[in-house]
Amino acid sequence: MQFLRDLVIETAQEQQGITELDETLKWGEPSFLTKNGSTLRMDWKEKTPEQYAMYFKCTSRLVETFKMVYGDQFRYQKNRAIVFDLRQTVPAKELKKCIKATLLYHKVKDDNTLGL
Repeated sequence: MQFLRDLVIETAQEQQGITELDETLKWGEPSFLTKNGSTLRMDWKEKTPEQYAMYFKCTSRLVETFKMVYGDQFRYQKNRAIVFDLRQTVPAKELKKCIKATLLYHKVKDDNTLGL
């Protein structure tokens, strides 16, 4: 979870279009939002103790587009999350692109691949 948090903060700092990253709790989960972005949440659930996930707004095109671009490089939960196993190595380069698309969603949502 700390790795994901650090990745979100690092990705936001690398983007010229992001001047402010709000970090808060939504539904008791660490959440991030930018002025032009979609909410990004992350959590570990007791009912699935061997995994954790990064959650995206399910009515957005985010996860659908991640599936199109990255296929089975990630494991998905319907149209709402990328799920990670506790023992897996997270593909950080690709995940940072997904985070960037989320944090800039309202600027890239008309792009077929969300700038990925």
